[in-house]
Amino acid sequence: MTKSVFWYGCNMTRHSEIIRLSERMLAAVGVEAAPVGGPSACCGSTKESTPPIAEAMGDRTMKAFNASGAPRVITWCPSCHMNLDDFMGQTNDQNFDSQHLCEALYERRAALAPLLTRTVKARFLVDRHVGFNGRVPVNEIIPELLSMIPGVSFADHAYRAPSYMCFALAPIPGALADVQRATLAAMKETGADTLITIFHSCHREMIGLERDHGIRVVNWVHLLAEGMGLPYEDEYKAWRNAEDPLAAIGPARVAAAGEAAVRKLVVPELTRPRQV
Repeated sequence: MTKSVFWYGCNMTRHSEIIRLSERMLAAVGVEAAPVGGPSACCGSTKESTPPIAEAMGDRTMKAFNASGAPRVITWCPSCHMNLDDFMGQTNDQNFDSQHLCEALYERRAALAPLLTRTVKARFLVDRHVGFNGRVPVNEIIPELLSMIPGVSFADHAYRAPSYMCFALAPIPGALADVQRATLAAMKETGADTLITIFHSCHREMIGLERDHGIRVVNWVHLLAEGMGLPYEDEYKAWRNAEDPLAAIGPARVAAAGEAAVRKLVVPELTRPRQV
């Protein structure tokens, strides 16, 4: 039988450990899925301001999925998942079904449960956003999956951040800072010590809170991996919270990538001012 496709999108290269962990989790619960991602597998959302380019990018990705013969595309990014349904699937024939990673794991939770053997001491709040109801159920399923880990407790709270991810809030003056303040307040109110991100873009915006506010920030895949005993290293978080990002990256890696390119393309992102 043809493998499914695990589509991690075009914006995940900063978080390669999440991609690898996701692949291992799918394999562990018996899902065969070939990873696909990078700039050539974009949903087009990065070019939404230029609709013809966005449509061409989405069309290219959809045609590649159809040509693969895969019966299912398992998505990582909730916005890619929504674009697949709302945009790409409306302008093209779709010869496969789609499922978010959390749905694929939840569907096989009977196989997942025995793999969660490590106790993790955490009371977690999930960075949940509006805009997913009836579309991709990340807000509901991810807390259920994480609650299967021994030792954790879920700090439920009614707060939902506006927009469907933090990246969309960043350009609006004060919006992201307001969300972070409200999130920290919800953590204090519920006694949470761990903030769980869903989006990769939210992860990049929220990890700075770890340095200054005495909390832990991890992606939902990271926490699930800890419960399974899967090792990982969140290098992006280490770089973002380092006093000297270049030193944290290391001279050998900086030299391999080209110091001028790292200073121009990487350092400004890692050193941008924290919102709160």
